[in-house]
Amino acid sequence: MNRDRTDASPLSRFIDALWIEEGLSDNTQKSYASDLLHFQNWLAGRSSLLEVETSDIEGYFAEKYRQKASSRSLARLLSTLRKFYRYLLREHLIEADPTLLIDAPKLGKPLPKTLSEQDVDALLEAPDVKTHLGLRDRAMLELLYATGLRVSELISLTLNQVNLRQGVVRVVGKGNKDRLVPMGEQAEEWLDLYSRQSRPLILGHRQSNDIFVTERGSAMTRQAFWYIIKRQAESAGIRKPLSPHTLRHAFATHLLNHGADLRVVQLLLGHSDLSSTQIYTHIAQERLKDMHARCHPRG
Repeated sequence: MNRDRTDASPLSRFIDALWIEEGLSDNTQKSYASDLLHFQNWLAGRSSLLEVETSDIEGYFAEKYRQKASSRSLARLLSTLRKFYRYLLREHLIEADPTLLIDAPKLGKPLPKTLSEQDVDALLEAPDVKTHLGLRDRAMLELLYATGLRVSELISLTLNQVNLRQGVVRVVGKGNKDRLVPMGEQAEEWLDLYSRQSRPLILGHRQSNDIFVTERGSAMTRQAFWYIIKRQAESAGIRKPLSPHTLRHAFATHLLNHGADLRVVQLLLGHSDLSSTQIYTHIAQERLKDMHARCHPRG
């Protein structure tokens, strides 16, 4: 192992190698360099970058934990160190990789942002249903909340996928898997009203197999619908952060809050794995805790 090189030299060479081999952006290179410099500063007086042992890295991570560093930032830091020490090993600057036995921090899935039932009511009532576009927007929002569809599934719905008589939607989800989802009376009524009154006016003399269409006669796009959600949320006075899946998250959370079985919610959402659905139970539990704290005399 070569001890004559300074710590800065292999670090600089590592960053240069990343740029050449992976074409990383300036910001990404700066992020790697910043992580390594912080680690190098922490090592000062203890060891050097070329003499690090597994115990040094574990000590560094232990201090980061005490400083309340998030699992995600620790995972990024470990990724940087692994890349660096694999590079040093490849260049024969070290004899063993000190990160080899370090376990990656477990990353919990972030809880999805959701809306209260009062927020959803305000959002659904925001469109001006006296206009043909407002009626379309109301039908889309009602159907999205009633079924928990992904936005991509909603905007790609065709006429033969909806059965108003039976009140169900046949959805082609991920992996081209079909599922039947009930739409509920209110969504069914708004969709029927839109289909009979607004859709023909929006299309004019044009023909389309898509249910939700724009004034150009084309299918609604994800970007256009996302703009609709944000605009209607502003009209409803909702200041919470939203995402394209906000109503899908609200659908799942509100079902569980009202006692729905987790596996039923899994089927409705089209999740192939129950673990993908279980994240919503955390939201429901937090709401129950909050309600208990606010309403129980000894909460």
